[in-house]
Amino acid sequence: MINFDNRAGTTPLDSNEINGLKLNHITTLGELNQWEQINILKAVIWVNKVKPKKILNDQFVKQLHYKMFNDVWSWAGTFRQTNKTIGCEWYQIPMSLRNLFDDTKYWIEQNDQTPDVIGVTFHHRLVAIHPFPNGNGRHARLMTDILLENILACSKFTWGSVSSLRTGNSRERYIQALHEADGLNYEPLLEFVRS
Repeated sequence: MINFDNRAGTTPLDSNEINGLKLNHITTLGELNQWEQINILKAVIWVNKVKPKKILNDQFVKQLHYKMFNDVWSWAGTFRQTNKTIGCEWYQIPMSLRNLFDDTKYWIEQNDQTPDVIGVTFHHRLVAIHPFPNGNGRHARLMTDILLENILACSKFTWGSVSSLRTGNSRERYIQALHEADGLNYEPLLEFVRS
């Protein structure tokens, strides 16, 4: 069984969430990461094929998470039902998402912010809500890229030019930029997403 206790910078899973692992042959975090990445690549292929535009709703948020993680986790596409070290209270997730979607639609209609500012603000708030037991950062990055490409008609972010953000300086910079955004300083995150 995988030791889930030493996953620096990740959201801890409770025993019920850990028991949702579909692949019993996985014994290391490295193997888990590989299987999740394969599943995520399938979701990216689906996104590129479908090019969804109606994404600012609970149904799409859940559908995308499901497509990203359903081969690995039984709870993929299901909002968390426990509180975590990050995120709103679990029962506030639907309302918090609706507020984010309404705000995002308003920002787009007003057309007084750049796509990058809208994308960074959307991303930060989606990560802060933390709707799922796991995979929230990866899900929020893909959601943001879909928003940028399919709704705002601009190029997706480069996210520090590192595809997984699993290790190294890019991950540290990303997490620090998110912490700065918690204090409403979005400049480091704006710089990071286009670096």
